[in-house]
Amino acid sequence: MRIGALAAYEQALRDRGPLGLHTTSGHRIELDMARYLADADAADTTVLERCVGPVLDVGCGPGRIVGALTAAGTAALGVDIADAAVEITLQRGALALARDIFSRLPGEGRWRTVLVLDGNCGIGGDVPALLRRMRELTAADGTVILEAATSVPGTDEVLTASFSTDGEDAPTFPWAVASADVLQRYAEEAGLALVEHWTHSGRDFLMVRSDSTYSTAVQTTTTAAMIPKFAT
Repeated sequence: MRIGALAAYEQALRDRGPLGLHTTSGHRIELDMARYLADADAADTTVLERCVGPVLDVGCGPGRIVGALTAAGTAALGVDIADAAVEITLQRGALALARDIFSRLPGEGRWRTVLVLDGNCGIGGDVPALLRRMRELTAADGTVILEAATSVPGTDEVLTASFSTDGEDAPTFPWAVASADVLQRYAEEAGLALVEHWTHSGRDFLMVRSDSTYSTAVQTTTTAAMIPKFAT
């Protein structure tokens, strides 16, 4: 992401203020910063109930999911490119790394659950590439839980967007918006088969897992041994 593109996002995290995702076509997607900064809610709980550790939260933001998992005794790690998000996650007593999801990550191919929530399937503006990356990160017997960015079927958009609190100009970046049916199609193309589809509080979730042709061997390292190593 370009230098300065995250400035408004990081400021909104620190100030607990409003934030929108502005597109070059003139639209504004309001981000639910209050929910991101709060504790896990009822819809989040439906995700937490399906998590098997160790869990990797992609684009963890201020860490409400990683924090809830850690408090429940489930080994979890958050990854986010925003330093402020990582700082807040650490303040919750959870583990997080400031790192790009497409860079080398700890425990690749060994995560039992990988989470891509809160519209983060839009990362990089390339849903197929992101889902292929999720498969690389997930253990052979693991699952990926995805949250769709919209409930409108057939939505498959690539946007040029920027973070902004008041409409000022900011560096742009590619971002994707996809509905659950589109996510399922792209997941299947990436070798991830649908396990479950559910909705809660207007939010739309999918659980997928590697299909039977997935050949990477499962790492036998214990959860307790993995997490300290991951946090380096």
